[in-house]
Amino acid sequence: MANDITFSIRTTRFDEDYAPAENSRVTTNFANLARGDGRQRNLRSALEMMHRRFHDLAVRDDAERDRYRLELDIVSVELRFADSADDEHIPVIEVLDVHIVDTVTGIRHHGIVGNNFSSYLRDYDFSVVLPAANADAATFTVPEDFGDLHGKLFQHFVDSAAYRERFPESLVICISVSTSRTYRRTGVVHPVLGHEYAQDATSLTDDYFAKMGLRARYFMPRGSVAPLAFYHRGDALDDLADLQLIGTVATMETFQKIYRPEIYNAIAPAGEVYRPSLDAADFVRTGIEYDREERSRLAVTQGRFAEEHFVTPHRRALEEWSADFGAVLR
Repeated sequence: MANDITFSIRTTRFDEDYAPAENSRVTTNFANLARGDGRQRNLRSALEMMHRRFHDLAVRDDAERDRYRLELDIVSVELRFADSADDEHIPVIEVLDVHIVDTVTGIRHHGIVGNNFSSYLRDYDFSVVLPAANADAATFTVPEDFGDLHGKLFQHFVDSAAYRERFPESLVICISVSTSRTYRRTGVVHPVLGHEYAQDATSLTDDYFAKMGLRARYFMPRGSVAPLAFYHRGDALDDLADLQLIGTVATMETFQKIYRPEIYNAIAPAGEVYRPSLDAADFVRTGIEYDREERSRLAVTQGRFAEEHFVTPHRRALEEWSADFGAVLR
């Protein structure tokens, strides 16, 4: 394929000593927690929340409340044009890889890769392209090709040799439900993920992830107060072991409790019909510092960065690559 694109992967351990890499997206959950004088306290508290939640779901015997240890690695993905003369590697995606260590048997289980999802190009789409399309529009407008390039690049990555050599299973992303949609219980209860919910309609995020080849299911695990959105390929969610699913729930529910306590640390749990809201007043803060306003501002900065350093200088190569890739887009 002309102007082919390859990927390289590096990992960084996410623990109480974590410090963001120079080219890490500064709006990630990881980087937002690892800042200021309270950074280590923030990180330690978040990891302890994950630890407690994992054991809430994984064990019934109080004597085993410390049996498992979660090990988290930030997976940073860089892109390179195969025919690039300057060997430029462009940061594009960050996800999270979870491992579960059984301290009794010594067995180390590979959890789920994906979980959190960060992307410079997604920042560009939502913080640059979408606002520009609506600057003078009478009604909310989404460009027809919105997310096309991002979707193709993502699918190219998860089908790449770089991904297959590192990760044995399909990627699953777990994020917050949409505040623009209403959710209703389906009657299905998963043994680990709990009550399944269905949306009244797809959201813009659903449509965007669909172009990445991912579909969504929504579940509220035992002990949770709101459903989580799980984006995955095919039937990947049905093929995962209990410990893998518990590792993702413990990890991502913790991030959402910190980032969106109005939804995920609410006093009252979601009922049969649920409409999430960030305006809710009946919730408990975690005490872990998280700057949502700065995150929103930096998303625009990073979208401009992607435009300046990736989209604009490589526009022709990306258009040619995208046209070739279109024939095999799922």
